[in-house]
Amino acid sequence: MNLTIRSFVLLSLFLSQSLCVKRSIDLIAAHGLISDNRLPRNVVPTFYKLEIQPIPETRTFKGTVWINMTWVTATDEIVLHADEELEINEVDVTQYVADDLTTKFSSVIPPNTKLKIKDVVRLPKKPMVIKLEKKIGEGTQSELYITYNGKMNNETSEGLFMHNYDDPVTGESKWYIASHLRPNLARSMFPCFDEPAFKVPFLVSIARYKNMNSLSNMPLEWSEASETEPKWVWDHFRQTPPMSTFTVGVVVTNFPSITYNSGGERERMPIVRVFARPDFLLSFNNTTLKVARSLKIIQKFWGTKYPLPKLDCLALPNYQAIRPADNWGLILFKESEMAGKKTWHISQELVYQWLGSLATPYWWSDAHVNNALARYLTAYTTQKINDGHETFNNWPMTMLYSIYYEFSKRYPHGKSTAIKQDSASAKTELIFRMLNYTLGEKTFRAGLQKFMSDRQYKTFFSDDIWSTLTTQARNDNVLDTSISVNEIAASWITKDRLPVLNVVRDYENKTAKIEQRVYLRERPHDVPDQDKFLWWIPLVMVREDKLNFGNSTPMMWIKKEKEIVLNDMPVSDMFIIINPEEIGPFPVNYDNKNWNMLAQYLMNDDVRTKVPVNTRAKLLHDAWNLAYAGDLCFGTALNMTLFLKYEREYLAWDPVFTMIDHIGRHIDSSEVHQKFQTYVRLLLTPLYEELGNEPEDGETEGRAHLRSSSKVFLCQAGYKPCIEEAQAAFKKWMQIGNPDEGNPVANQYICPVFKWGTKAEWEFGLQRIINFPESRKANERTYLLKTLAGCPIDSWKIEKLLNITVLQENRHFTDNDIYLIFSMLTGGANGYTTLFNFLDKNWKPLKARFEKKAHLWNSLITSATSVFKTQEGLDMVAQFYLEKQGEFGTADFVVEKALKNIKEESKWSTDNLPVIEKWLDDYLKFNQA
Repeated sequence: MNLTIRSFVLLSLFLSQSLCVKRSIDLIAAHGLISDNRLPRNVVPTFYKLEIQPIPETRTFKGTVWINMTWVTATDEIVLHADEELEINEVDVTQYVADDLTTKFSSVIPPNTKLKIKDVVRLPKKPMVIKLEKKIGEGTQSELYITYNGKMNNETSEGLFMHNYDDPVTGESKWYIASHLRPNLARSMFPCFDEPAFKVPFLVSIARYKNMNSLSNMPLEWSEASETEPKWVWDHFRQTPPMSTFTVGVVVTNFPSITYNSGGERERMPIVRVFARPDFLLSFNNTTLKVARSLKIIQKFWGTKYPLPKLDCLALPNYQAIRPADNWGLILFKESEMAGKKTWHISQELVYQWLGSLATPYWWSDAHVNNALARYLTAYTTQKINDGHETFNNWPMTMLYSIYYEFSKRYPHGKSTAIKQDSASAKTELIFRMLNYTLGEKTFRAGLQKFMSDRQYKTFFSDDIWSTLTTQARNDNVLDTSISVNEIAASWITKDRLPVLNVVRDYENKTAKIEQRVYLRERPHDVPDQDKFLWWIPLVMVREDKLNFGNSTPMMWIKKEKEIVLNDMPVSDMFIIINPEEIGPFPVNYDNKNWNMLAQYLMNDDVRTKVPVNTRAKLLHDAWNLAYAGDLCFGTALNMTLFLKYEREYLAWDPVFTMIDHIGRHIDSSEVHQKFQTYVRLLLTPLYEELGNEPEDGETEGRAHLRSSSKVFLCQAGYKPCIEEAQAAFKKWMQIGNPDEGNPVANQYICPVFKWGTKAEWEFGLQRIINFPESRKANERTYLLKTLAGCPIDSWKIEKLLNITVLQENRHFTDNDIYLIFSMLTGGANGYTTLFNFLDKNWKPLKARFEKKAHLWNSLITSATSVFKTQEGLDMVAQFYLEKQGEFGTADFVVEKALKNIKEESKWSTDNLPVIEKWLDDYLKFNQA
């Protein structure tokens, strides 16, 4: 296993990266829960030979690994990863002299000599340290040999795992073995340098029973029967290209496969095989074609063919990981993911074969940019395959809206690392989309192709992507030399915020003043240092007198400037649109006149569709969100909904349902709410009646979603046909012999019945929770309890539930149930007002019961006091606080915080409710005449 000249060249390339300094953009780690410190770079791997022998009877495995290493600097230690669950049996280190290499020694040692090991140190959650008796000099080549035993996982699909499944034909229990090593679980299968930057070739061998088959990253090279164990066969696979430890794949199954025969394309395409249980295999007849189609699109995008000679995709029963295991050349899916009609999961994992396996982030801090670019390319591939007809065709709008909400909070992400990681990746994905628009698709793709060509079989930093795009854009003369993509990207990625542009036109002088600031939707807008937040923003504008939505080249970049002035604007009776098609992830506000011109234009059915549906949705979404934030008159924002009378595109309607929900919740404690519900019924009834109650053959998923959403919100607004339909369905449940055996009512009907239905119907639901049998799924009971508590608008229903669960301490309701009830009551004014009155009325018994259970006590006080929105609510809570001051215990801070928040919300209500009511009065007068 001597080190070849080629391996040494690869090692040199690796070292040139591993010694790089930290790059300019310090990104949020995509794997924030990884607490690893980086291994020292004194000794680095150059090659692995790995033998794995799974033993299914004991759910254990034996392993042997040989690691070729080079001493970068003199040291007497080898530091690498080995999970504490691995039982190390034997460790040897052999020094050897590599061909054509001059080795420095700290002392005279004969070639190919075993080095004396002083100690092997293993501590929990720490790397394994092999201490040598003598310091070894820089440039030394050696081989580390380790034999070990391990346990296969059974409960999770992590590391090397083994799962059982039942054969549906014979009923026989069968098993398979597979590996899922991302992000840092290779150490649980073999001792290794388990960091993404260590990319070196592997030789993998797998032992299996004669009646089974094994798979790894590369094609099978040869097999041999075991000399000592007759029932075992050893499969030896071809050597891999340089790759990271987390991409190593091992599978042992007896699944048959389907092979994609690409005919004349075989030289450009790998052999694609899909493996599944025999009874499921027919369900995947079309999967190989989907894989091949995705491969072709991704290959064309990167300008680089698939790097391995084969690609195996497996549909695994009882596979429990959240996402597929994207081992290089060997991808593991859930059966449902493979059998579905959609291509998202497949395309995403294929993208990772290039971006992650072929080119790999140097460290976890760059992994989130890798993930974001992979998500962007997955969306691109999915849309190419489906011509935009998959449900995913609303990308990026729905994703963008959720990003707006998250980053406009006073405290984005809360304490959730997972939400922070996901929203950071989603935002960066939108930055790639913005660059595709503003640089032009040709330049954007050429830059990424150059990046992939330069970094294949190597690692990269996020700056490498931005730098390559900068160079390409300048070469193509689409980016001024004073602008770099690095600066643009950094201004977006390093902030947990998004900007908003405020555009005020001077119609007489034909100018427009444009100001950027932090977008804050949640009150109060008291984010520290918000005036210091500035972004590089592409200014793309469409004018009514030059209506061209096909040109996304920025007229200029706002270079982290607080304010600019544009000249040569259209005449005063023509609108402008900034950031059409949501090119960049930022909302835009205008003066009232420009907004009203847009509203009038969209109401003209002859010209409305000249504005693309993404832009129509954006205008509607921006208007009501800015109004909700207090930055735009609500009358102006509601005018933007008037064109919906003629609108039938799901994407344009999508933000409307969010608007109905958010505004409805905010005003449901006021008298305006009833008028708002009438507005909702008038708005949605024609749409729903036109769509019909039943789906049509071959209708689009967008139309189906539009029907479903309009029905849900009509039901919430008290639409009689919907309520009658729900009650008819619920009646069937009430009339069956044993209603506790199961729920025959679709979930969509339960909330309308509990909200608008009779006392008998609600009481029936209550009994179903009390008598819920243990044999049924707990999540069915949880859903029933959520709707029973969260849907009613009758205070007596809520009060009765609180009496039974809290005061009477009914044994069928746990503390978790009570916590859930408190939480659900914050969803509507009737709920939290009734809870507040219940708390005030029963203060002493409630305090006695809950004050020693801090989580329940704090939850009760929070739910009862924190959600009021009006001056009346503020007065109620303030008086309550004064009366009970000193008695709140651990929840004292909750009420103080609640009073501050309610003060802000009541100010919003005072400012906006009269405007909303006036607009609704005019609307209802005109539409009900």
